[in-house]
Amino acid sequence: MSTCTTTKSCCSADKVVKPVTSIEATTRYKWSVGGMDCASCAAKIEKALASIAGVKQVRVAFATERLLVDLDQNMSPEAITKTVQQLGFTIKSTDQSEEEEPLWKAHSTFTLLAVLMTLASIFMIVDPTWGSVGFLVATTAGVIPFAKKSLNQIRNGTWFGIETLMTVAALGALILGETVEAGLVLLLFSLGEMLEGFAGRKAKAGIKSLMQLTPDTAWKIQDGERIEVPADFLVPGEQIEVLPGDRLPVDAVLFSKLGSFDESALTGESIPVNREAGEKIMAGSLVVDKPVRLTVESEPGENAIDRIVTLIEEAEERRAPIARMVDKFSAWYTPLVMGFAALVMIIPPLLTGAAWTPWAYKALTLLLIACPCALVVSIPAAVTSALASAARFGALIKGGAALEQLRSIKKLAFDKTGTLTEGKPKVTHVAGIAEQENVLLSLAGSIEMGSSHPLAAAIIDEAKNRNLAFTEATDLQVLTGRGVQGTVSGRTLKILAPRYIDDSALGQHKTTIESLESEGNTVVVVLEGNTVLGLIGLADTLREDAIEAITKLKKIGVSSVMLTGDNRRAAAAIAGKLGIDFKAELLPEDKVKAVQAIQAQNNGAVAMVGDGINDAPALKTAELGIAMGRGSDVALETADAALTHERLVELPHMIKLSKNTARITRQNIALALGINTLFLLTTLFGMTGLMAAVLSDAGGTVLVTLNALRLMKKQG
Repeated sequence: MSTCTTTKSCCSADKVVKPVTSIEATTRYKWSVGGMDCASCAAKIEKALASIAGVKQVRVAFATERLLVDLDQNMSPEAITKTVQQLGFTIKSTDQSEEEEPLWKAHSTFTLLAVLMTLASIFMIVDPTWGSVGFLVATTAGVIPFAKKSLNQIRNGTWFGIETLMTVAALGALILGETVEAGLVLLLFSLGEMLEGFAGRKAKAGIKSLMQLTPDTAWKIQDGERIEVPADFLVPGEQIEVLPGDRLPVDAVLFSKLGSFDESALTGESIPVNREAGEKIMAGSLVVDKPVRLTVESEPGENAIDRIVTLIEEAEERRAPIARMVDKFSAWYTPLVMGFAALVMIIPPLLTGAAWTPWAYKALTLLLIACPCALVVSIPAAVTSALASAARFGALIKGGAALEQLRSIKKLAFDKTGTLTEGKPKVTHVAGIAEQENVLLSLAGSIEMGSSHPLAAAIIDEAKNRNLAFTEATDLQVLTGRGVQGTVSGRTLKILAPRYIDDSALGQHKTTIESLESEGNTVVVVLEGNTVLGLIGLADTLREDAIEAITKLKKIGVSSVMLTGDNRRAAAAIAGKLGIDFKAELLPEDKVKAVQAIQAQNNGAVAMVGDGINDAPALKTAELGIAMGRGSDVALETADAALTHERLVELPHMIKLSKNTARITRQNIALALGINTLFLLTTLFGMTGLMAAVLSDAGGTVLVTLNALRLMKKQG
């Protein structure tokens, strides 16, 4: 495919001419869309654009805010940008530099309403007349943006969205002079929109931090010299050099003889991996100890990080957006109430000759009773109470959609490192052979002092915990890919991985090493010459509450499986302690496939619990993603929920909370609709008037709020 970028206007798109596969060729355009608060916003954009003649295919990825549209080759993209802007969203080319607006400016309707309502309240205290005028001005100014958005949605095929519901409710209250209530309805809804927008901005920030894992430039080797070039210009076959502390800008094959890489950003495993010439290293991996040269393997835009972003987008596309309940309800509730009120106003005067004014008053009263204050509050009140309750016991749930989805979870897929385990190795076994245990640890700690390697840190921590003394080591030398060497009190010592030691030197100790490794340990050998002084086993330890959490999940009918990039022996050891199934040696793409396989065979929804960047695609692919609180930014922002205190035992509490929230929500909706229906009938028959309508609306709001507050108590 040939690629070119147009710069015709501020909203020009990246253009990619697709190969001709039929009589009529198409052109693919890419934009960045701003202002989407939730997945239903993306659905509205797709629906509006799909109705435009000449649009062959449209996809909006909410997670990455990308819009992809396939157009007839002779069609201008201006119709696309104009339609998106009419819907109230911003649109710009994906290659434009982006400066995010402050939150208050991005949600100017809420800011304006809050200021005007506050001023009106002050005026009301000083002078009721001025206060009434203030509320009238506030509501009028607040309803205009909703009315504009509603009209644009109607023009693009969405006749009765939630904005229409808000506009009708506010205007109905204004006509009857209830300016305070009209303003409060708009203010409440604007607040909800602002909070959703905040979550969307955080998700976008997480994706940006993922993209920052790969540097913008690279050192290319050309004619024996190092030349700094943009990473996007690298092509397969070229050679690059990466310095210690820098990350790989592309997927590459190691050209140097040996190299040590921290691949935790992609695999989640905290221990650096030693690679040999010819092995493939993924983009985003960190070079640990010395400069390495590599041969570029990935095409521009197709490295491991790019693939993860694409996986997140595709997972977002596969998941059907969970439309807000009120949005669905308004599709028939709003036209029904408006039509019924119109009939009440028109039919009696036309058929019976009754006076117009009383029936117009009744119709307006019906609109006020139908004003969905209690209904609008019923769901947010329950959701807000539940979210606050969850936050108190260490669970951050990102909105009502995620909260609702929790109750249908039947299978939990866990990452291992940092999720079921602590995420950092600890010394689990010390075997003194030619030296006593404490002397062995003291010698090993002296050699490892100053090293940032996770295994070295674990050995030093264990020695410190035993209050052992260290002796300054000299002649320290890193044996790349194998271990470390140094001199302590005149003794030349080595700390090596067993595979780099001859079997003849290990002798009978090889059986002990294999036994420790079968239990999930990483083993290092301390030697003096060819004499084995002792063995040190290290492992990532299980979280204290992991077994309790798995047991409680089983009791409520939720089964578990472990998905990890670690080796099979270590995975089997952890899974055996927990009594769950496992899949090991998985790359990010493999975790996505594993989740999809579980979804295909599972009757209920699947949740993924993880903490690393490598878990992000799987977190989005699952019906629900749950991140650990100290996990990577991308995992936290990609996930639908997070365990801020990192207590796995809160998982069953979250599921119970979700089920109770669904029950309370149904009760609230029944209360709101029941009260409205009762007073609709009494007003229609002349039994109640405007005052009763106002009281019914306020009373219903109080009832549903009090009912929702019951969720503040911790669930089971």
